[in-house]
Amino acid sequence: MNNIKNSFTKTLLALGIASASTMTQAGSFGLIEQSASGQGSAYAGASALGEDASTIYFNPAGMTRLSGQQVVVAGHVISPNAEFTNNGTIDALGTPLSGNDSNTGAPAFIPNLYYAAELSNDIHVGVGVNVPFGLSTDYDDGWVGRYHALRSEISSVNINPSIAWKATDNLSVGFGVSIQYMQLELTNNIDSYGACVNLVNSPGSSATGTDCINEGLTGLGVASQDSQVKLDGDSLELGWNAGILFDVDDRSRIGISYRSAIKHEVSGNAKYNLDPRLQPFADGASTDSGFKILQDTTLEAAAALPETFSFSYVADVNSKWTALFDWTWTGWSSLDTIVIRQAGGVPGQEPTLDLGYKNTSRYSVGVNYHHSDNLVYRGGLAYDQTPIRTAESLSARIPGNDRTWLSFGVGYAPSSSWGIDVGYSHLFLSDTEINNNGGSSSSNATLKGSYSSSVDILSVQGNFNF
Repeated sequence: MNNIKNSFTKTLLALGIASASTMTQAGSFGLIEQSASGQGSAYAGASALGEDASTIYFNPAGMTRLSGQQVVVAGHVISPNAEFTNNGTIDALGTPLSGNDSNTGAPAFIPNLYYAAELSNDIHVGVGVNVPFGLSTDYDDGWVGRYHALRSEISSVNINPSIAWKATDNLSVGFGVSIQYMQLELTNNIDSYGACVNLVNSPGSSATGTDCINEGLTGLGVASQDSQVKLDGDSLELGWNAGILFDVDDRSRIGISYRSAIKHEVSGNAKYNLDPRLQPFADGASTDSGFKILQDTTLEAAAALPETFSFSYVADVNSKWTALFDWTWTGWSSLDTIVIRQAGGVPGQEPTLDLGYKNTSRYSVGVNYHHSDNLVYRGGLAYDQTPIRTAESLSARIPGNDRTWLSFGVGYAPSSSWGIDVGYSHLFLSDTEINNNGGSSSSNATLKGSYSSSVDILSVQGNFNF
């Protein structure tokens, strides 16, 4: 019994909080899928193109290249697949943990909506509604990583009113405000026997480990005895974005854009569905300590979603071909350390989660081929770095690795009043190793194995001019 106690590095007081806090570990849940026209060229040159109203997201200064009024409606079907293969997952005592391998990655639909209008005095205004962050993974019940993750779903909505001004013949500037709402739901299992043993070994407990066995909790990693915790919460916060567009000459231009970090103060609830044999031990520990241990309660967590900086270059090689380049930097290190607060927890002893994320770069190149005035073909390549540093910090909630994009698309405008864009991308990912011990959040089990992953994206967009 003492070996089990010593292997648990955190108290059960923090177990539910730490399990929920993996929401911040989804380090690659940012979504660049904000237009179908950009999808076709892997978003190369996105901050300098200004070819439709979706520029409101990528660089609001690009609105100065649009005339009249335009509405853009886009949708993206993102189909990820991640196949997990177990390679030595163990419980808190180092014994192989039973459970099946599992696949995750259900298709998701991501919508975008933009409106841009040209006013007098070289002023342009617009608004964008999109989904800048999102995540959905759902593993099978009883899988070997059930103490790390079962269901993870994060969704967001960003409303982005913007304004742009053509300051000179060569220079435009733009600014926008982001009103961002985020909602999440996260679940994972708790090893009921391990939790019980940790509770009875806590100071002041009159129970013993034998009592756990007598109640019918027979050992570590018994799936039929597992308990479960669920976190749901939401947040509404503000941010901003800005950009400039500079015409180098009549055939090339540079776009520079910045989107601020947004610090979300997530408020929500932790809800426990404990095995009936564990419930009396949790109730007794809560009564003895005066704190809420494995009890339904409210939670708060502060997390700064990352800032981004983009540099794009667009050059018309001739009347048919346009070359596109982009570098985007994302400050994922803002999610380095997260402090979790639990109502009824021990004051001054809030658990922290050290994520160790690194900042990343995304590089993309592409071309547009203008077949005619109303038909354009697009293609692009991109290399997108992951913010996760090591197999030890990789979360089962969002398995991922560096991604290589291969994209194709076409745009067709049968008249000056409307047009359609279609884009497709396949994302290649190297096999991803995981060797994660989430401490009390995973009942101190170590998930060890590998993921084989890929992503397919299909985007469609309608452009309506007035």
